[in-house]
Amino acid sequence: MRRHLILPDTQIAPGVPLEHIGWAAQAIVDYKPDVIVMIGDWADMPSLSSYEKPGGLKLEGARIKEDIDVANEAAKTLVAPMEAESARLRAGHKKRWEPRRVFLKGNHEDRLDRVAKNDAKFEGVLSSDQIVLPGFEVHPYLAIVEIDGIHYSHYFSNQHSGRPVGGSIDNRLNKIGRSFVQGHEQGFLYGVRQFPGSVTRHGLVAGSFYLHDEDYRGRQCNGEWRGIVVLNEVNNGSYDIMPLSMGYLRRKYS
Repeated sequence: MRRHLILPDTQIAPGVPLEHIGWAAQAIVDYKPDVIVMIGDWADMPSLSSYEKPGGLKLEGARIKEDIDVANEAAKTLVAPMEAESARLRAGHKKRWEPRRVFLKGNHEDRLDRVAKNDAKFEGVLSSDQIVLPGFEVHPYLAIVEIDGIHYSHYFSNQHSGRPVGGSIDNRLNKIGRSFVQGHEQGFLYGVRQFPGSVTRHGLVAGSFYLHDEDYRGRQCNGEWRGIVVLNEVNNGSYDIMPLSMGYLRRKYS
């Protein structure tokens, strides 16, 4: 049996609090998962938001380089403790811990790629590959990666419209047809569906791991669950779920 640890969307941007990245880093060392999955939208890239009008207050002083730099500095904070722990175990000739690290790009990283697609002069200058999580294998936006029977993606697309599959977990399991984990949507949705025989499929949506509030969501819509998620006893798409809320992480690691 294996253990996965999921980092939902962090939406890292200049000026937002980042203490929780250190909390997640310590949790990773404590729980020592076999697999770490960053589900997408590590970087927010607000300077490239298509929802803001040029010249608006939100874009005043925004810089692409600053957006990239702050995301990459936070990545070093995340990775340093796990690399130090791996080195400590090797030096002590103890059981090795070298978790598989997976980064699935989200639509916010894709903002960098869309710039080059829409304006050829930026080809070779701007790319989502400039967002670097050291030691993580990188997968394109909307790629689906199967690990131990769980299908991971930033989100899953409706086959007819291309839009994200939504609704209840039961509806998503019907449409996706397999155990899945996605980010993209704020909050936490989880459910299990039993199929004939001994087949069980789990669905998980966890899309928020940040301390700041998103202005665009308004005053009444920033109270969603936030945190990271540990999946224990992972085997053939089944697992025992263990959410670690932001409040818990703060109490334990701050």
